[in-house]
Amino acid sequence: TATYAHIGPEVADRSKRFAGNNLACSNCHLQAGTKKFGIPLFGLFGEFPRYSARSGAQMTIEDRFNSCMTRSMNGRALPVSAPEMQAMVAYIKFLSTGVPPGELLPGLGTGKMPELDRPADPVRGKASYANACAVCHAPNGAGIRRSLPTTDLGYMVPPLWGGDSFNDGAGMARLITAANFLHFNMPHGVDYLNPQLSPEQAWDIAAYVISQPRPHKAGLDKDFPDLLEKPVDAPYGPYADGFGEQQHK
Repeated sequence: TATYAHIGPEVADRSKRFAGNNLACSNCHLQAGTKKFGIPLFGLFGEFPRYSARSGAQMTIEDRFNSCMTRSMNGRALPVSAPEMQAMVAYIKFLSTGVPPGELLPGLGTGKMPELDRPADPVRGKASYANACAVCHAPNGAGIRRSLPTTDLGYMVPPLWGGDSFNDGAGMARLITAANFLHFNMPHGVDYLNPQLSPEQAWDIAAYVISQPRPHKAGLDKDFPDLLEKPVDAPYGPYADGFGEQQHK
């Protein structure tokens, strides 16, 4: 829940600066990875190693964690032997206690709400963001720091775009993932049983947020070596169909 204080870009020990931003794992994996449809981590330990379409290869749980490190955390990979890596793996194993391999618990992922019969509209999303999101995440998407920018205390509310946010290779930079996450979890405090954002608002706000500037991850063209396995909302090419990035976003 305080990733930035251990491996963030401003920690005192420069050798521990693995993350490239001041986010925390719990900014996406809500309630320390225990909230249903808040990208929870429970029950996942026994699912690894497993095939990853993004890499086109088998992925260990450490590989998956490092995928977050280089994308959502916009940083560099942790050594498998690093105590921080071992602590994260141990935590996910703890959250998976009693769950046999192959059993997927209810509430994984971000949920699934109805799709729109029109393209998601970032212009409408900007207006909805101003009404529903800006009070916490700030009009410029910069979030709210816990203290002065020179400290390593992270954010009270995370930034949604800009240099200290997730990069364009992160899962949250995908429209379907972001929209469902918003619908079932935002504003802060709601859950999948009582969503406050309508599906239309969530789709449009997600389109607005992911259209904003953020760090770029190099080498995205090498993701999904089998393009037929590439998610339809991947915001970067190449694609197997004839549509461009704008249509896929």
